[in-house]
Order: sequence, then C-alpha cells, then structure tokens
Amino acid sequence: MSSSPARILIVDDEEGVCDVLSHVLTREGYEVVAAQRGDEALRLYEARPFDFVISDLRMPGLDGITLLRRLKSLDPSALVAILTAHREDWAQTVECMRLGAFDYVSKPFDNEKTIKPLVKRALHLRRLRLPSVSFDETLSAIGCMKGNAPAMREIYDLIQRVGPSDSTVLLRGESGTGKELVARAIHHFSPRAGRPFITVNCGVFTESLLESELFGHVRGAFTGAVVDKVGLLEVADTGTFFLDEVGDMPPALQVKLLRVLEEREFIPVGGTRTRRVDVRFISATNRNIEDLVSRGAFREDLYYRMNIVPIVLPPLRQRKEDIPLLAAHFIARYGRLMNKPLQGISDAAMAALVRHDWPGNVRELENTIQRAIALLKGPQIDLADITILDRGRPRAESRPADAPEGDPVLPPDGLDLDARIAEIEKAYLVAALNRTEGHLTRAAQILRISLRSLRYKMDKYNLEA
Repeated sequence: MSSSPARILIVDDEEGVCDVLSHVLTREGYEVVAAQRGDEALRLYEARPFDFVISDLRMPGLDGITLLRRLKSLDPSALVAILTAHREDWAQTVECMRLGAFDYVSKPFDNEKTIKPLVKRALHLRRLRLPSVSFDETLSAIGCMKGNAPAMREIYDLIQRVGPSDSTVLLRGESGTGKELVARAIHHFSPRAGRPFITVNCGVFTESLLESELFGHVRGAFTGAVVDKVGLLEVADTGTFFLDEVGDMPPALQVKLLRVLEEREFIPVGGTRTRRVDVRFISATNRNIEDLVSRGAFREDLYYRMNIVPIVLPPLRQRKEDIPLLAAHFIARYGRLMNKPLQGISDAAMAALVRHDWPGNVRELENTIQRAIALLKGPQIDLADITILDRGRPRAESRPADAPEGDPVLPPDGLDLDARIAEIEKAYLVAALNRTEGHLTRAAQILRISLRSLRYKMDKYNLEA
C-alpha cells in the first residue's frame, strides 16, 4: 500500500504564479493547494497542516513575513519557503530566514533547477523529523559534536533546521570552538551529503595564491602556470564549499566571490570562458566582521549575502559543564589511536581541566589531553600529567615552586630521554593524521618528512590512518 502524497500549499497574490507552481508540482505527484491571500492560507493550514508551504513575500493584507510568524506560532515545525522579486526586499528576506523560514527563492525562478529541488529538500527534512534514530545519536555517530550545555543544544537545533536548506551560513566564534565541525555537520544533514565538502582557509594564502586556489587558472595565466588548474570551487560542484577565516579575504577577491554567490559562475584566472557551479556556501570567521564592514575592509553586500543564517559558537569557558564529556571523548579517542589502555582521569586532573578558562577552546583541551596521553606512563591521567599551555609556554599543574616558568619539569629520579622523545614523536604523528583525516601525503607535508618516512614511523609506532 503506497503512502499518501506530500501536501504542498502555494501562497501568492499572482494567479499565474499559483497556476504554474500547482501544475508543475501536481505533475510531480504532490497534492497541491493554492491560496492568493495570506489569511486564506492560514485558515487552510489551521484546518489541516501541510508538509510544505511556498509563500510570496509581498501580498496585500497578511504578507509573507506575517504569515510565516503566524504559521510558526501555530506549528513550530512548519516548513515555509519565501518567494521574493525585489532587491529592496533583501532585509526582509534575511529576517524571514532568522524567523525560521526553510529557504528563499528569487523571482523569476526556474521550475526544474529551483522549485523541484527546493521541494525535495523540504520533504527530505520532513522525513528526517520522523521518529527514528535521534539527531543526537546521529551527530555522535559522525563524531562531529559533543556537549549538552544549553548553548550547544541551540547549535544542534540550528544544524537540524538549516542543514536541508541551501541557505548560506556564517559561523561566528573564537578560534578552536569547532566552526569547521559545525560546517561538516550541516553538510552531513543536507541533500548534498555524500558530495564534496571542500575547505579553504582564506588566511593562509597570499591574494594571488588564494585566487588560483578558489577559481583555478589557465595555462600561461602567470609565470609558472604551465598547465591548466581546476579551482576548488569547481571541485566542490554539487557539494558544500566551506570558506574558513573569510574575514581575511582580500577586497579584490571579495568582488569575485560575490559574483559566485549571486550568479553561481566565475572565470578562472587568465581565462575567458565562464564556469558554472552548483555549491552551497558556508563561511566562518573569528573576527568582528561588522567592524571590518564599517572600516571598508569587507564588502557590505558580500556580508549580507553570507549572513543569511548566522550561527554563533560559544567559547568553552561559557559551557564548562561540557568539559568532562569532551575530556572523556578525547581520552577514549587518543587512547585508542595510541594503543594505550586507559582507566580514565583522576578527580584532581579533571578539576584542573574544569578550572582552566581555555582561551584556545575545545582545540586547546583536545591538544592538552592528546599530549598527556602521549607522555603517559601509567593507566590513568593524573594531575601531574596535565600540562596546560599558558600563552604558548607550558605550565604543569604540579610544577615545583622553584622551577623557572616555561622550563620542562625533570622528575626527581630522572627519565628515559629516548622513550620520552619517541612518545613526543608519536604524539605529533597522531596529531598530523588526525588533522588530515588520515590523508598520508598531506600529513607528511605538515610534518615536513617524506611519505616513505611517514609510513616507516607509522609502522614503528603501530599507527593506522
């Protein structure tokens, strides 16, 4: 017995728009109802909820933004997409997204390329919300997020809501708060999951190199360009493109990026032919981007294009209740990677972790535990094993009072230097493999050793990618 078709409500004061959308979606097998007034649409929804609503923004009487508010008040799980035809509606469109709209579509639109995929994404989210494996269990299974603090519960809710849409997302937060993990989670919960997830850090390239990385170049575009190079935007086609530290992007490249966001097209460096791409953009920054805009260092129009759905990640010091959970996760992870059977962490050591303010956030906590496990001799992490970096210099919780700050602590009975050096080397190998997600060539490049040397050392320490 087949399930009943999904019910879709079209709301637009233009009869022609209602007729076209109704015809297109009915042919796709959906049950479609049309309304030309917002108050009529609200009555229809109250009588029997719809799986998806597509509403115009500008309508006489009850306009799109008011209808969205009413529908969300009536049914917080309502999925509503907004149609807009005017550039001056941009601020209201952004407000709709912040109120919980599923997505927005600019008129005129292409039924095949825009409307049909939009409906499929919405119904994909509707299916995800059916009782099955919990969202928290899925997040844990893909290993991306840990934490039960209220601020993190809000982040999880935003991931679940924004994932299935194609809206651009701007992630804000201090370094080490997990912005890339959130970006990967959004990608995982989108219809683009399984397609490329490409990351570019805008702060580590010169302007010319970043331009070539993003857009590619043709042979002869500049000295050294002996072959054509495909840009990462093209590599990311049909997937998600994550621009990390986007606040560091040079102004000249911001213009080219704006065109990609608006038109989904670009021209490689030195080229003449336009390339089209279908990508979902997620950006991240730890800078005050509004200040950059006010100083003219960042384009205001690009900022508004990127800031459709802002997500602010809390620093670890504001969710210290999550430190024991995070610590347990990292202990289990690195104990397994380093083949060290562990009995956990002592109460005194855990208290030291909770006491620290973690200016480097979750990344600093992870590095601290990884370092402790690499140098650990016993079965349990104790207070003496916790060395927290204080502004770049180590500070051991058990440091003798007469030890100069920043100097290594030498145990009273001495130590096996070769064994300690081996433990440190192993820790760096694990860190490189973890950072590159097991990509051996990239790990070797980070460590500045040959691929052959990396493989030898992995065999030596019984490590797996």
